[in-house]
Amino acid sequence: MVGYLYARLRPVNMTAVNRLTMEVFSPALLFSVLSDESFNIMDYQPLALAATLILLGSGVIVLPLIRLFGINAKTFVPSMMFVNAGNMGLSVALFAFGEIGMPAAVLFLMITAILNFTLGIYIVSQHTAWLSLLKTPLIQATLAGLVVSVTRVEVPTLLLTPIEMLGACAVPMMLLSLGVRLTDIDLTHWKIGLVGALVRPVSGALMFLLVRPWFTLTPIQAGGLLIFAMLPPAVVNYIIAEQYQQEPHKVAAIVMLGNVMSFISLPIALAFALPS
Repeated sequence: MVGYLYARLRPVNMTAVNRLTMEVFSPALLFSVLSDESFNIMDYQPLALAATLILLGSGVIVLPLIRLFGINAKTFVPSMMFVNAGNMGLSVALFAFGEIGMPAAVLFLMITAILNFTLGIYIVSQHTAWLSLLKTPLIQATLAGLVVSVTRVEVPTLLLTPIEMLGACAVPMMLLSLGVRLTDIDLTHWKIGLVGALVRPVSGALMFLLVRPWFTLTPIQAGGLLIFAMLPPAVVNYIIAEQYQQEPHKVAAIVMLGNVMSFISLPIALAFALPS
């Protein structure tokens, strides 16, 4: 709300702030969580597989709808698969479960980021820049954090403390940025935007119901997985669509209306996800 109201009263260019968030704050948060002594990546294998199946399945399950309405799959499918695990996912997990819910939320962000910059780009353009992927700070932080997690190397406090301080900036900056972005809603393509906004949480919820019985998860992991399944589309879907000229204005409508719709769908998810 602060981000939205501030941008309405005093228009602000968030380009530099968003770059800092994506290239400094978020990677720092990823690394600090993955390298924490209490985090063991091996304990999260079932959750990682369940999240991956939900992500992929959310794209497959909407294919009949695409054919029915004559929607371009390259425009619609990525926004159904790749959710706002950063701005929205990390924030909701932190305030719903506290610090204990952050490892699962970071895992969801990691999976989404890796698949979005590989499979997501391939769906749009049949081209994946693998070398460019390795240059992405989020991916670099993920790889470094996973190495620390697997090898159990102790990161010196002199390095870990400032990294944790930078990571602490990620969630509030993401929330402010999301609020600012909501001032740019374009209703020109409101029909496809509304379809996407409605289908995204429904397809995710259906995939959760299909996948959940096959995995043994803790209550917090299961709750976090349901929230992940019902998150709105990620803003990066629009960035990729714009880069490859895949109807970016339609994707923008899906993303923005989807994030507005999340103010209805996420409370529903939280009602079932929060421990009683």
